[in-house]
Amino acid sequence: MGKPTGFLDYNRVENPAQEPLERIRHFEEFHPMLDEAERRRQGGRCMNCGVPFCQSCVQLGGMYAGCPLHNLIPEWNDMIYRGNWEHALSRLTKTASFPEFTGRVCPGLCMAACTCGANGEAVTVRENELALIEYGWEKGLIQPRIPSVRTGKRVAVVGSGPSGLAAADLLNRRGHSVTVYERFDRVGGLMMYGIPNMKLDKKIVQRRVSLMEREGVKFVTNADVGRTISAEELRAQFDAVVLCCGASNPRDLNAPGREAEGIHFAVEFLRRNTKSLLDSNLTDGQNISAAGLDVIVVGGGDTGNDCIGTCVRHGCRSITALEMMPEPPQERAPSNPWPQWPRVKKTDYGHEEAIALFGHDPRRYQTTVKEFHSDETGHLCAVTIVSLAAKRDEESGRMQMVPVEGSEETLPCQLLLIAAGFLGSEGYVSEAFGVERNLRSNVQTLPGHFATNVEGVFTAGDMHRGQSLVVWGIAEGRECAREVDEYLMGYTCL
Repeated sequence: MGKPTGFLDYNRVENPAQEPLERIRHFEEFHPMLDEAERRRQGGRCMNCGVPFCQSCVQLGGMYAGCPLHNLIPEWNDMIYRGNWEHALSRLTKTASFPEFTGRVCPGLCMAACTCGANGEAVTVRENELALIEYGWEKGLIQPRIPSVRTGKRVAVVGSGPSGLAAADLLNRRGHSVTVYERFDRVGGLMMYGIPNMKLDKKIVQRRVSLMEREGVKFVTNADVGRTISAEELRAQFDAVVLCCGASNPRDLNAPGREAEGIHFAVEFLRRNTKSLLDSNLTDGQNISAAGLDVIVVGGGDTGNDCIGTCVRHGCRSITALEMMPEPPQERAPSNPWPQWPRVKKTDYGHEEAIALFGHDPRRYQTTVKEFHSDETGHLCAVTIVSLAAKRDEESGRMQMVPVEGSEETLPCQLLLIAAGFLGSEGYVSEAFGVERNLRSNVQTLPGHFATNVEGVFTAGDMHRGQSLVVWGIAEGRECAREVDEYLMGYTCL
């Protein structure tokens, strides 16, 4: 423990953010780093507590607390404070495959469980992690790790999101020959086309992919396994197949008028925007533009927030975000104590930008769409919304959100984005390989394992656990790689 009184001596200082009205002019990242002296002080705030919940990942109150990767957080925080960046980096990369991703987009399960947060402000764990990995890249410490011996075993990974890349990274490091198949034109899956550029610059994704290529991983893009490439072909060519196709089957809205033009799923909206941005800086007309439109976003999670931030950058005329559930409290409720994940109201970057631009919070709680209205050309022109109230169902005893009679209101809307979550993975890949799925459409395995019912076929990530976080995808990919290695070799050293 570098400074025993650090958590008392130093206040929490986060990376600064460019002002909302400035950053909405571009799609670049907008959080400059702290200087080295301040970052060392932030590392010194770590208490090196006897029971580090930050790295524990235990289930409390139905939710996980702490990092799913079990990152050695107190160790590298201590090393940051002491200025021993190289040692800190070695401890970070022992458990974390892609700190440059999680350091940007992870909500910070570690920070929610930080002991400093029990009676004060948590350590800036995520930003310390990001500073470490970027130091490594800047100083040339991140170099290709090419296996000295190849096993002769071949593995196909279907999907290049967080879980697919993590599995491919470890399996290649072990000495297996790994080929990753991606159905779109760029590698990265969710991190390339599901997360906007201002949140995760795509040059950061490509930097890691290029490193993996130099280490021996082969990437095949525009390869839609289950359609353009058959499952039989992969199973014949490879000793094992790992399915990491995500949970990209979006939940729809079933309301009258749904056929109107101008209603899109959030994942399609974000993907097309990022592709057009990368291809032509939004000049090719292939994105779904919100410029000059009244926009409604249905769904209050990270995806909904990303839609708000993107629409504001397009120059939308107005934006409203509908959330079915009640407004969360500003502070933890007594039933939600530390170190559980705090179920509190979060105002994210997109909300901040909408507030700065339009002068009010775009979110409307306990509200949903009742009806879509279209003009004479069939294009969406307005939406009728309705308030919701919690009511207990007499048969099941469960609380349900039901419409409040007489609370209807019609809002102008020419673009509506559905960010209401996902129903699981798309079925065609699972069907092609003949793997079983559970009632939630996730690929079925034994609890705690990654092997499917089909010999030599494994699964990981959102396709396995359902829609989740990047950090969980990476954790699953690493654990799956260990199981695949044991299957191929009869033992594992991963």
